[in-house]
Amino acid sequence: MKRIVPLALCCLLALTACHKASDTDRADLSRAAPAPTPASHSNPATPTTQTALDNVQRDGAPVTVSGMSLQRYVFQPSPQPQVVVSLSQGEWNWSKESALHVDMQNAMPWAVTLTVDIDGAKEGQHLHATVGVPPGPPQTLVIPLHATSPRDMGMQVGPPMPYVAGGKRVYVATTVEGSLDLTHVKAVRLGTPAPTAAQTLLFGKLDTSHGDHELRDAYTGIVDAWGQYTRGQWPGKIDSDDALRGGRQKFKQNAVMGSPMERKGFDRYGGRTDLAAFKGTGWFRSEQRGGRWHLVTPEGHAFFSLGVNVVDDDGGRTYIQGREFMFKDLPSDSGRWKPFYGTDGKPVGEQQAPAGLNFHHGRWFDYYSANLFLADGRRWRQTWRARTVARLENWGFNTLGNWSDESLTQTHHLAYTRSVNISGVFGNVSSGYDYWGRMPDPFDPRFAQAADAAAAQAAKEVRDDPWLLGYFADNELAWAGKGPEGRWGLAQGTLRGEARSPAKQAFIAALKKKYGDPSKLAAAWGITLASWDALDATNFAAPNPDEAHPAIADDYSAWLRQFADQYFHTVAQAIRKHDPHHLFLGGRFAVHTPEAVASCAQYCDVVSFNGYADVPEHAFDAAAFAKLSKPALITEFHFGSDDRGPFGKGVVPVWSEQQRGEAYAHYVAAAAANPAIVGVHWFQYVDQPVTGRLLDGENAHIGLVAITDRPFTHFIDAVREANRKTGY
Repeated sequence: MKRIVPLALCCLLALTACHKASDTDRADLSRAAPAPTPASHSNPATPTTQTALDNVQRDGAPVTVSGMSLQRYVFQPSPQPQVVVSLSQGEWNWSKESALHVDMQNAMPWAVTLTVDIDGAKEGQHLHATVGVPPGPPQTLVIPLHATSPRDMGMQVGPPMPYVAGGKRVYVATTVEGSLDLTHVKAVRLGTPAPTAAQTLLFGKLDTSHGDHELRDAYTGIVDAWGQYTRGQWPGKIDSDDALRGGRQKFKQNAVMGSPMERKGFDRYGGRTDLAAFKGTGWFRSEQRGGRWHLVTPEGHAFFSLGVNVVDDDGGRTYIQGREFMFKDLPSDSGRWKPFYGTDGKPVGEQQAPAGLNFHHGRWFDYYSANLFLADGRRWRQTWRARTVARLENWGFNTLGNWSDESLTQTHHLAYTRSVNISGVFGNVSSGYDYWGRMPDPFDPRFAQAADAAAAQAAKEVRDDPWLLGYFADNELAWAGKGPEGRWGLAQGTLRGEARSPAKQAFIAALKKKYGDPSKLAAAWGITLASWDALDATNFAAPNPDEAHPAIADDYSAWLRQFADQYFHTVAQAIRKHDPHHLFLGGRFAVHTPEAVASCAQYCDVVSFNGYADVPEHAFDAAAFAKLSKPALITEFHFGSDDRGPFGKGVVPVWSEQQRGEAYAHYVAAAAANPAIVGVHWFQYVDQPVTGRLLDGENAHIGLVAITDRPFTHFIDAVREANRKTGY
């Protein structure tokens, strides 16, 4: 049910740019419905609206398009051109309304960013939405009158807009920020942020609606029987079980051509035999020659690691419990489909990844595995393993990256990696960026025990396998905080901790050793410190470094290095105790500090970076790293687009599938040209589910293959050629 509010922009009187409306400029609302009951009875609103235009010009007479009466407005270049609509007196009471509707059209040949702001009468009461309005036919823009985001629906990115409902184009703003007392609504503002050229938009009536059905409708029925997005079309999308099974025989005939083991110039591990040989030790190792770092195969040949992460068959799992309305044609959870259903408990721990994410536990369904079963039958897993390894070799990859199927690594010959996942009961420290959890406290004796146990478990069945490239320790630890002062986050977080924190006591001990007397520390830091005991206070106000007190940055830097040394030394000792043969590949840095990177270079054989950027050198300080005399391995990178199903574009977005291939080629070429980089690993093998993966709702098109196991042909062609050009 809709309730029309008298905001008919198409009836507004012509106003000049930068002109504020007066009482005589009220719109002619003779065609609008009566005004709603005003919120302020002591100052009743008249049943008219007024508008103010800031750097916006009304252009021409109203036009009717697709049954909508629309008025053309030109937003001129300026910091924030906008149309402001309000009642001539009083406020609106929208307490029974759930969404604002705006009939509109983008008249430009490109997408235009539109901001919608709804202001309350009370200070701080405000809702804000930013939408990218595509060119084309008119549509109704729907702004929920409450804060919302796709995370409320269990995913990181919401479905593309607009979509067609009941024959009409609807654009639902799936992200709205702020809060609003709906009994006191003062104004609606429509603007474009700082356009550099004039932007023409058409607006029609504004009204509101009851219920929250439009938001739910935007997510209803968005996944088909094979886990694909229902509202889009793209090359390779399947529409039947027969289509899902199609292409298998053709692949079997052609996929294994050109694997590294069959190509001239390569040893059995994928090392180059056309280059001068190194000493073969029977294990993978690293060596620098002529200013360039190399990985070296067990047989003694140069090896550039071209890998793929998450080569596994369970990446299609997505929660369905509580949001069954999103899924069309879900199979029964009994009989042959039962193995593809499961249930997870509620997440625990301190991770921020699922924070604010609804539908993050309960019953799930695995679309990828179900599709493999449907296509390949009872022995689908064995068939998938053989096909997948053959594909990777054909596409020029020589390494199975992190989180790949362990059975796959043990039964098919490709280099692979293992993780030392250190968990248990030991202290932790907050750096301010705790997305995957707080930093482990390496000064806690229990951490060393946990590291030893984790290394023993990781090495248990692989320590004698020459195909093992090496071990990672943990993943994307919070070495730094957020913002411009993020480098110091771990130092400040240590001092904010409780007195019982082993890390805090170690930091205090270092400060005591340097300064001797608390008054000297107080003077150096520009703080008040009556005694050393004052540092023991929980939430101690650790100062930010500043130019007047350079000792703060010096002391924080020294502590960050001490902290990192304690961590990497402890883990390296544990790994080498249980496996003296294989490489320690570092900690897969996401956020990092110079101190942590230098420490990793001291204790690890290879320093690993999850390098999400256009080229590897933009993901870490390559010039500074070159001075550390250690090789670097890029352990995650990708490029995503939203034109093949899943809504998200990943960490590094591009516009189209073609650009994904171009970006991949550019990145790999840059990596191969850097004398410190010894490999790159793509994240990940399979597209993430449309409705989000179990871990944190990520739902990006970043795969080599679709949820239906179909390779993205044109992207793969670019990948294969780029891998070939590396010479490995």
